[in-house]
Amino acid sequence: MTLATATNEHLANISNTLIYSAMAVYTLAFFAYIAEWLFGSRSKVGRTAAALTSAPAAKSGPAVTVQTAGGTAVLERPKVVVRSATGARDVPDGPGAHGGDVQGDLYGRIAISLTVLAFLVELGGVIARAASVERAPWGNMYEFNITFSTVAVGVYLVLLALKKNVRWLGLFLITTVLLDLGVAVTVLYTASDQLVPALHSYWLYIHVSTAILCGAVFYVGAVGTILYLFKDSYENKLAEGGKPGRFATSFLERLPASASLDKFSYRVNAAVFPLWTFTIIAGAIWAGDAWGRYWGWDPKETWAFITWVAYACYLHARATAGWKGRKAAYIALIAFGCWLFNYYGVNIFVSGKHSYAGV
Repeated sequence: MTLATATNEHLANISNTLIYSAMAVYTLAFFAYIAEWLFGSRSKVGRTAAALTSAPAAKSGPAVTVQTAGGTAVLERPKVVVRSATGARDVPDGPGAHGGDVQGDLYGRIAISLTVLAFLVELGGVIARAASVERAPWGNMYEFNITFSTVAVGVYLVLLALKKNVRWLGLFLITTVLLDLGVAVTVLYTASDQLVPALHSYWLYIHVSTAILCGAVFYVGAVGTILYLFKDSYENKLAEGGKPGRFATSFLERLPASASLDKFSYRVNAAVFPLWTFTIIAGAIWAGDAWGRYWGWDPKETWAFITWVAYACYLHARATAGWKGRKAAYIALIAFGCWLFNYYGVNIFVSGKHSYAGV
């Protein structure tokens, strides 16, 4: 065994250790997010905020004073937003996962700190993997998965750093990240190896990196879309005089208004759509260099194009009267489903020119 080979194997072991360590810290963050939601469910302030949802004076009324055991707490009325879908109902944003509870908010902050730590550890694992193979760590599904989850968490942390109201996303994000990493280390793991000649190109860095970033942002938009559908149904039931279940009320009352969730999902999907277009174009240029043709309707190419069409339909639906709101949201979820199949389904079940790396 040469010195270089021994060094690469050592770096690969370091990468594996860091990935498992990141999973451990993500698990701690998961429990901290759970604690935030649990304490928020018991918050009197959170329940008062929910009551404001249907209050006629919610638009411009004064702050609400809530008597607590330790004194008086003042709850500022949430900022009112208008639903994007057809309808004239104005609904304020919920108070967040912590529900206005001080202890719940503390656990939420701890969860974010743990998420930052896990992100840095996982990023170190991705970098160590890249050093062990002396290339970009995107040569197989295992490497793509660990990089994808790292970028997805990075997108979430960037939004938090920009003071966006997305802390509600934390529990859902970390849950799926743990699942993603669990599948990566148990099912998809592939030992460090070199790439086939067709992949030795600077287009690997351009095409695959943008695909990973697009997927991470599409994922964030999909979570927002799913929660929008639940919150919109909740608001509709309240508007019709219905009484949602206790669990649904405790959970949904703390989320942003359906209008905010709808707007959030639309903005992130619209923002990344041009980059997805560039990803497909970059892939075509790379195919021309590697295989002598720009487009050959390979399964991966075909599903990338289907995904592009689906998101284009979603953006068009958002601008079309009668298709805003829930109908557009369904199209967005179908589009993200196409992206998921393009990655998992095509790679595992369909053979083509992109099957060079197995899993």
